[in-house]
Amino acid sequence: MLLDFVNKSRKTKLIIVIESKSLAVFLCDMQKSASKKAPTKTNTCFHCADPCGDQKINYDNKYFCCQGCKTVYQLFVQNEMETFYELQSNPGHTPKEVGGKYDYLRTESIAQKLLSFSSDTHAIVSLYIPAIHCSSCIWLLENLSKLQKGVLQSEVNFPKKTVQIQYYPKETNLYELVMLLSHIGYEPYISLDKDPQKKPPKDRSLIYKLGLAGFAFGNIMFLSFPEYFETSEFWLDQYKGLFRGLTLLFSLPVVGYAATDYLKSAYKGLRAKHLNIDLPISLGIIALFTRSVTDILMGWGPGFLDSLSGLIFFLLLGKFFQQKTYQHLSFERDYTAYFPMAATQIDSNGKEQHKPIHQIEEGDTLLIRHQEVIPVDGVVSQGHAAIDYSYVSGESTPYSKEVGDAVFAGGKQMAAAIEITATKTVSQSYLTQLWSHAAFSGKDKLPFQHFTDRISKRFTIAILSIAVAAGMVWLFLEPAQSLHVFTAVLIVACPCALALAAPFTLGNMLRIYGRQGLYLKDIHVIEKIAGINSFVFDKTGTLSSTQKSHIEYHGAPLHGRELALLKNSFRNANHPLSRTLYDYLPEAAIQLPIEFHEILAQGIECHFAQHSVKAGAASFTGATGVRLKTATRVHIAINNKYKGFYEFKTPYRVGIRSLISRLKNKQIYVFSGDQDTEKQALIAMGFQADHLFFNQKPEDKLRQIEHLQNKARRVMMVGDGLNDAGALAKSDVGLALSEDIAVFTPACDGILEAGQLLHLDQFQASAQRAMKIIQYSLIGSLCYNLIGIGFAVSGHLEPVVAAILMPLSAISIVGYTTLATHRIGKKLQALKSQSPLQN
Repeated sequence: MLLDFVNKSRKTKLIIVIESKSLAVFLCDMQKSASKKAPTKTNTCFHCADPCGDQKINYDNKYFCCQGCKTVYQLFVQNEMETFYELQSNPGHTPKEVGGKYDYLRTESIAQKLLSFSSDTHAIVSLYIPAIHCSSCIWLLENLSKLQKGVLQSEVNFPKKTVQIQYYPKETNLYELVMLLSHIGYEPYISLDKDPQKKPPKDRSLIYKLGLAGFAFGNIMFLSFPEYFETSEFWLDQYKGLFRGLTLLFSLPVVGYAATDYLKSAYKGLRAKHLNIDLPISLGIIALFTRSVTDILMGWGPGFLDSLSGLIFFLLLGKFFQQKTYQHLSFERDYTAYFPMAATQIDSNGKEQHKPIHQIEEGDTLLIRHQEVIPVDGVVSQGHAAIDYSYVSGESTPYSKEVGDAVFAGGKQMAAAIEITATKTVSQSYLTQLWSHAAFSGKDKLPFQHFTDRISKRFTIAILSIAVAAGMVWLFLEPAQSLHVFTAVLIVACPCALALAAPFTLGNMLRIYGRQGLYLKDIHVIEKIAGINSFVFDKTGTLSSTQKSHIEYHGAPLHGRELALLKNSFRNANHPLSRTLYDYLPEAAIQLPIEFHEILAQGIECHFAQHSVKAGAASFTGATGVRLKTATRVHIAINNKYKGFYEFKTPYRVGIRSLISRLKNKQIYVFSGDQDTEKQALIAMGFQADHLFFNQKPEDKLRQIEHLQNKARRVMMVGDGLNDAGALAKSDVGLALSEDIAVFTPACDGILEAGQLLHLDQFQASAQRAMKIIQYSLIGSLCYNLIGIGFAVSGHLEPVVAAILMPLSAISIVGYTTLATHRIGKKLQALKSQSPLQN
């Protein structure tokens, strides 16, 4: 039911009610002029371009095919969203009648299954929208906040045709959002099937267009075969008109359907005042088709329909192969290049073990320590949770969760350790999306980005100018050849190879690095790694391995109850030394702390029912009269009484000395929170004395990195994901080291397996080789374009041959980059399989 009332003489409110229940109340001030102009003379809908028929609706000097289209138009006008119609003419979709199709979303338990995140103040849902097809769709869907109260933000992933919506659950709900999307013509595809293999229906339009173009191309070539001999024969002359007419009929669906993507893209680009690569292609198609139709109808000749159909077929074929390659790279990125991370799983016997996050199954019990990011949706089964969802929703205020409450992947535990029961498997693509969120991505464009941006803006203008000039020259030299030259220039020139070189090379390298234990946030990090000239290392847990530490205790004897308190205190902590001590201490019954604090660069403080524990620096625990330490120490105080300290004799990682020698042409620094007891050992390994900084708090490390950057140094920081989070975010490239288990922070640029640290220089060298591959590809592409345009301008290149060469140039670039990066991958694989270098 639609209620629509507008007072023409004064400002009033417009209220829309659907299905006798309020979908949304849209309030606006509308001023209608008393005088009406004559409506536009058209029989197509202003919103969706469908024929209006006899039941057309006249509103606001515009025609609409149905009440639905008219209502959507009213919504946009009320909310000052007329830009939607300026981006493209007739960009909308006719709203479908959904009736009670989505009533099940009113049930909270069902709606929760579709949400990526849910709290009292925020909810996030990702919906697949098959109707997304153009810039107008993106603009509209990213402005849902203007149409629906309670929508905080909406973001479109155009290649995947999804929209992620953040909203306030107290002001709107999933049912209203789905109804709104359906009402404006963007009905989502929703499936409650838990089968992870079931995917939304694929868009097979490219395959259909390719098949149609290939079928028409073959038949047109067959029908045009007699024309190639140019011989006079009675029966050929008798049926020549029929053959030409059939070729024209076969060409109509090729131009009217198979080539529509190019024609639409060029038209939209012109409307947006942007000259894209599809414009010269479209001009070539139009020129060939117009000339061919004229020749056939006037009886001047057979036209160039064989060239036209072949042109479109080979363009689509190249596009198909490019699309398949992109899909393969995307699949590798989202589902098979797993994070080198693990979670702590508690088995049925209560034993803890590290388990790769992609192997987590529904029902697994996971231990989430202080400052750890939850890898999978679950339910709190033990402990009190204080979850910071700033990585997910941007809101940093911790949410309090008790046993039985749901928690979502991406949240960070801010209190003592908790246990959760996984309710879903890990969504690798979700973690990738979280990590690559714009909030944690650099905003500065890189050199190759600037280069491709400049190319894309100027290439089309240059090609159009050359094509017009060459066509006009040939118009005087040989008019019959003019159209061929004009079309060949437009078609053969291809910036695709220029645009594909960087993403395909870096995309392959991203996949290769993942297989070798280095997982990077995105392809742009590779270009940054190639330019690094300063390396900064943390010491404890980075250069040194706490897993092989020799531990000795000095002080008052610790009894069973005190050892149990220490064990349960370190169970909550995340620092490498805390974890080492947790593994070192004897097993004890689990005790949940009442309160837990971890103070960076100081230590931990844990309160139980009747006892308290402090562990960390001497000053933090109240140690007095302790002689200057000669090794790393963790001091202990129980119930505010100093007990003693654990002393660590921590070996450095195998191969560090060799790594430092191979990086001798770079500046290498160590920023450590420890005292300088290891200074001489580090100097002996090859570090410069004036590049070693000790007693560095997290804020000190951040300032040191900023100081280096102010001196035009490009800095890579390698540390742990907790204490060094600020420094990792500030550096040009921040790598968090992973040893059995990683403290994941979206602020870092990559996660590096600890065993691969000794190959850090090889990772940079391979990044530099990847940049050379891109340079060689660009040079080859420029040479192709110059040679191709030269042949086209001189009249030695047929349009159909140009159509074959154009996708072949792109495919050859993809093939070259794939083979070259595969060779780099083999070298890295050989390094990984070698025995570790000796220190």
